[in-house]
Amino acid sequence: MPALVLFSGGQDSTTCLAWALARYDRVETIGFAYGQRHDVELIVRKRVLDRIRAEFPDWAARLGEDQVLNLSEFGAISDTALTREAEIEMTAAGLPSTFVPGRNLVFFTYAAAIAYRRRTPVLVGGMCETDYSGYPDCRNETLQTLARALSLGLDWNVTIETPLMWIDKAGTWALAHELGGERLVDLIVEETHTCYLGNREHRHEWGYGCGTCPACELRRKGWEKWQTEKS
Repeated sequence: MPALVLFSGGQDSTTCLAWALARYDRVETIGFAYGQRHDVELIVRKRVLDRIRAEFPDWAARLGEDQVLNLSEFGAISDTALTREAEIEMTAAGLPSTFVPGRNLVFFTYAAAIAYRRRTPVLVGGMCETDYSGYPDCRNETLQTLARALSLGLDWNVTIETPLMWIDKAGTWALAHELGGERLVDLIVEETHTCYLGNREHRHEWGYGCGTCPACELRRKGWEKWQTEKS
C-alpha cells in the first residue's frame, strides 16, 4: 500500500517519514511553501531526503517522488508570527501567535487531491496532541473528522495517520532511534529544521535553532528527557 507524507523537513515529519518507510511499499512526500518566515525548512528538506536515500538503502527503494506546492497566497492572508515579522506570544484568543488558522486543513486537502489522482489512500502527518501548542488543527478529533469529510467529498476512502499523536517529544526522539538507530538520530540533529525563527547559525546538541523560541524549547526539552531516560 502506498502512502503520502506531509514532509516539512522538521524533526516530527522526518520521524513520520521513517515510520511510513518502515511500513508502506511506496512512500511519496509533499511540502508546502506558504510564506513561512522559517522557509529554510524548504532547503533542508532536500538534504534530509538525499541522506535517507544514501544511508538507508532499504528505505531508498521505497522512497518515491517529492514535490513542493506553492501556497504563498495562503500565507499572505495569515497574520501570524510564522508568516510575519511579529513577536511570538499568546493572543487574546488563548492561542500562540504562531497558530496559522486552517493550515493543516488546507495541507491535507491539497494532499488528498494529489493522493486521489495517484490512488494513494494513506496520508501521514506529524501532528501531536501531547506536546502541541494548543493548535486546534493538531487535535486527533480534527484530523479524523477531516479524513471522513475528505472521504465523503472524494467518494474514496482517505486515511490520515498521525504516529506521533499520543507521544511527547522525548518519545519522538525514541521512535526515531527505534526506526533508524543512531544514523537517523544524527540525520535529524544535523539536517532537520524546527526553529520558528529560521536560525541555522547556532548548533546545539539537539540540532540547529535560536534555542529560545517555543519550537526550540520543545525540541531541547524532549532531547534532554530522552537522554535521561536512556541513561
